Parts: sequence; structure tokens; C-alpha cells
Amino acid sequence: MASRSTPPPPPSRASGRPVGSVTRGTTNPNRLRRMDRWIAATHGAALRRAGDPVAVDLGYGAAPWTAVELLARLRGAAPRVRVVGIEIEPARVAGAKPYEREGLSFRHGGFEVPLEGGERAMLIRAANVLRQYDEEQVAEVWARLCARLAPGGLLVEGTCDEIGRRHVWVALGPEGPRTVTFATRLGSLERPSDLAERLPKALIHRNVPGEPVHAFLRDFDRAWAAAAPYASYGARQRWIRTARALSADWPLADGPVRWRQGELTLRWEALRPVG
Repeated sequence: MASRSTPPPPPSRASGRPVGSVTRGTTNPNRLRRMDRWIAATHGAALRRAGDPVAVDLGYGAAPWTAVELLARLRGAAPRVRVVGIEIEPARVAGAKPYEREGLSFRHGGFEVPLEGGERAMLIRAANVLRQYDEEQVAEVWARLCARLAPGGLLVEGTCDEIGRRHVWVALGPEGPRTVTFATRLGSLERPSDLAERLPKALIHRNVPGEPVHAFLRDFDRAWAAAAPYASYGARQRWIRTARALSADWPLADGPVRWRQGELTLRWEALRPVG
């Protein structure tokens, strides 16, 4: 969806050209499972309340696996949800068409999020889409995508590794960013700051002294080290103890139910970049 440092200018209405650029398209089955499960748990009620909820998998890549999986996971929480996979590369859309089924379709498009009849999405998931954009472009893309949300909708934008062991994402409502979530397979984690390489574009270049995200990851590592005695009870118990310690100084937005999943969510204001 986005692979060059300077994005193309917004297309004219006459041209109808999608907004954005083509990504490498790297994808793997189950890569986005952590993000999907979090969405189903935290946004499932809003999806159920919507009369005809549509969820968008924006920039699903060279294969449609993530859109197929998103439908299955969301339907466990909201049986009426429909998923639309949107890709800027026409060949990828053509390749995904055979996977269409009831509740799942694919469309050619970009950051303009072209849905049928101009409808708005209750969810837009954009995973590994902004990785190759410049940091200065993120706010504009966020604003464009948030403008395509329905009332009560959610944008989830972030980055993960190739097999989905480590993932960091920002959740945004129509008003802007709300939270940042760190999620990991606990058995693969040496220290929490290992997640720094998966920070979303808005934060990854801010992991330097003087920035809140740098201070948070420093405190995260310290709390993890202090919780080392709990490792004898398993990595999950150590993570939970670490989260409890962090909550004394950082505004965590979740609790033990999500911590047990190897997640930790903070209010965006705590990590907002300086300047």
C-alpha cells in the first residue's frame, strides 16, 4: 500500500486513482492473529451493535489470508460483520477474487477506502502498511482513514514481524489516536524493549532519549527485570507482575484479562511524540 518516501498527490475525482503506493505485499497465514483477537475482544461489542457492520482489511498484500482470517475471527464476536479487503495493486485484487464468499469481498483502492455506496467502516485494519512511509506523512494518512470511519468506528494501524510473534499497534477513533498496544508471544521474549523494532511508524523513530516511548520502554525493561523471580511460575506470570508495576507510573488502559494474552495497552497521550 505504501512503499516510497513521498506519496503521490491526492487523485482528482475525475481520475479515480487510488491514494497510496504499492507495498512489497509480504504476508503469512496467522500473521495478524494477535491484532485480530484484540480487535474482537475490545471492539466486538461495537460491531455487534451496528446494524450492518463492515470491516476493512486495508493493504492485505500479495495473498488474501489476512482478510479471510479477519472474517472468521470477527464473526465469533459479531456474526453480521462483513469484511472488505482493499488493495492498491490490481493483480492482487484479481488473485483474491476466487476467495470471495458470503461476507467477504475484495476491491481495488487505497487510503480513500472505496466502499460500496460510500458507506463507512466500523473497522479499518491497516497492518504493515505505513512501514515504508515517512513519519511526517502518518498524521495525514491517519486523518484520511479516520474520516472514513462510521460513528463508533475504529482504525487499528501497526506493525508486526513476519510470523506475528511481536506486534505494536495504535487504535484510533474518528477523533484521533486513543491507545498503543504491545503484544508478544511471551515465550520468545528476552526483554520488552525487543518490541521496539515493531513500533508503528509514528513512534519508531522516537525511541531516543527525551521521548516518552523511550522512557516507557526503559521502565518496561526495568520492571521486567525486577519481576524475574516470577519467571519460575512462567513467562505469563512475569508479564502480569511487570504490568502491575508499570501501572503505578504509566496509564495502562487494560488489565489482567488482556495481560494474560501477552498484551499491554497504554493511553496514547502517555507516548505521544514530543514536538
